[in-house]
Amino acid sequence: MTDATFINVKSGTGAAWGAVLSMALCVSMLIASEFMPVSLLTPMAEGLGATEGQTGQAVSVSGIFAVVASLLVTTLAGRLNRKAVLVGLTALMLVSLVLVAVAPNFAVLMLARAALGVSIGGFWALATAVIMRLVPAVEVPRALALIYGGQAIAAAFAAPMGSYMGGLIGWRGVFWALVPIVAVNLIWHLVALPSLPARQRQNARGLVDVLRRPYFARGLLAATLTYGAAMTMFTYLRPFLERVTGVDVTTLSVLLLILGSAGFIGTWAAGRMVGNGVAALLSLPAIVMGGCTLALLAAGPSLVATAAILAVWGAMNTATSVIWMGWMSQNVEDAPEAAGSLMVAAIQASILLGAVLGGLLLDGISIRATFLGSAVLAALAVLVAGNGKRLLNPATQVGFHSSAKGRYHEDHANDPEPQNPARDRAGQPDRAAPTSQGQ
Repeated sequence: MTDATFINVKSGTGAAWGAVLSMALCVSMLIASEFMPVSLLTPMAEGLGATEGQTGQAVSVSGIFAVVASLLVTTLAGRLNRKAVLVGLTALMLVSLVLVAVAPNFAVLMLARAALGVSIGGFWALATAVIMRLVPAVEVPRALALIYGGQAIAAAFAAPMGSYMGGLIGWRGVFWALVPIVAVNLIWHLVALPSLPARQRQNARGLVDVLRRPYFARGLLAATLTYGAAMTMFTYLRPFLERVTGVDVTTLSVLLLILGSAGFIGTWAAGRMVGNGVAALLSLPAIVMGGCTLALLAAGPSLVATAAILAVWGAMNTATSVIWMGWMSQNVEDAPEAAGSLMVAAIQASILLGAVLGGLLLDGISIRATFLGSAVLAALAVLVAGNGKRLLNPATQVGFHSSAKGRYHEDHANDPEPQNPARDRAGQPDRAAPTSQGQ
């Protein structure tokens, strides 16, 4: 074990659900902090002496730094205990919120948002790998559903609450209101998260090695297209609803609340659906959300139909992350941090690309062209994913494990018990131990 430091051996098979819930709260705070400027754009611009367009870049700046951080955090963290890294990233979010609340000018706002981007990218890059160490393998989908449940809460309530509270206590007061919640979350991390020693020395070569696996590269491309399709549509949903459905601000808020609230159903269902048969689910998000986008083009003028379609889209949107992170946890068990970094970078990049593509189609042609572009990306995602079998690590398929397990017991039936086996919290062989590089 020259390149790996394994977690301390612990008996029992209990899952650290308190730690999982602490991470879920952190996710909700990250999402709320990232997108809060959207609902406070006008007062923030006035308060900082900037244009609305300039202030809107606060969202894109955090996204850019999130991409960079997601690729670098596991390498720069080196052999640092992952608990310390997560605590540090949460503390960075806390600093970012304080800086935004006291920002005297646009430059300080950008600095604060850059710090938030580092926190977002770093946290998401480590999240799935940490979850795999906190709970038994069979419970990983449910734990991921809890994590993305935090995302659903923020997506459903952050924007309308931010807008409402901004009118009562001002935009700076909204960010100050988030500070004590994040402070409590920081303390919860310190108490609930177990020690998580670094398992492997991470470097850029590790990222390249994982990316060179054909099944993972195909899955990463399919996931990028899926998220890109979703963001192309979602980023420009408001102009569609205003121009095609003809809603006012109040009705718009209700529709967005329906979409966000449906996310709870999506995370709950995905947490129970994602199991060993994850391959069959990989095309589902692109099929459902692409179909909903086309359905909106046909039924957009009907308010009732639009509300129903958005509910389905919202449920599938949050289920998407559970499905794809579940796929990653099952097929790159030997390098979860490297795979997590690549997945988060791809997702963040697809968010930026979706916004750019949708904006170009909107300005150059029409809002309907933007939605058609989203549907085209979804169709490409389905083509790449296919039935999902080509996105699976051959070494983790049932047939391989069954035959390999049988051969192992036949060949080593009389071997002595190892003196110090590396085991994770679930009492299973440590997932960090290299198994196979796949194809």
